[in-house]
Amino acid sequence: MSGLRIVLADDHEVVRSGLRALVDGTRGMCVVGEARDGAEACRKAAELRPDVVVMDVSMPQLDGAQATERIRRDTPGVKVLALTMHEDRGHLTRLLQAGASGYLPKRAAAEELVRAIQVVAGGGTYVDPQLAGTLLGGAAEPPRGAADAHGLSDREADVLRRIAWGASNKEIANELGISVKTVETYKARIGDKLGLRTRTDIVRYAVRQGWMGEG
Repeated sequence: MSGLRIVLADDHEVVRSGLRALVDGTRGMCVVGEARDGAEACRKAAELRPDVVVMDVSMPQLDGAQATERIRRDTPGVKVLALTMHEDRGHLTRLLQAGASGYLPKRAAAEELVRAIQVVAGGGTYVDPQLAGTLLGGAAEPPRGAADAHGLSDREADVLRRIAWGASNKEIANELGISVKTVETYKARIGDKLGLRTRTDIVRYAVRQGWMGEG
């Protein structure tokens, strides 16, 4: 089995050095590139096509959210795991809306970072358990109907899980053996039934259902 290919994006060399030692010291992973700012992270993602970019949120030129949005737009096969000192709901929501597949605080243990990279690379969405509480705390009221999944068919629930895990319409269609148009129809039905209109709403719902990290 070939190893996971990782790009590290952080404007502090000492942080990148520590991350490189951790990743390269983990079986099945290797660092293939490093970036000192958001613009360079986008270039490295396009040139190297890694499995995951571990992205600092606060960087020069393009910040983590801007770089994440550009990477997901230009190289959608590349996943982004945000690694940051910021643990407030605003930063978390912004990164998820930009397309990040995971969000981990820099205080996290080494084994948690390894796990997060594996989950994100596998198509899952990883949110640090404590940060998941912060994300849920951001919604005074859950989206209408979101507390009850019984209105969904089994197939609709399958589609919703995969959306929460960060899969594209095409990836969902391939995995379930249906057309992209059918996926879009399911998404519209899910939105009508549960009131989930944004990626952040979907991730909040997935956290409530215990789906995070299943990928």
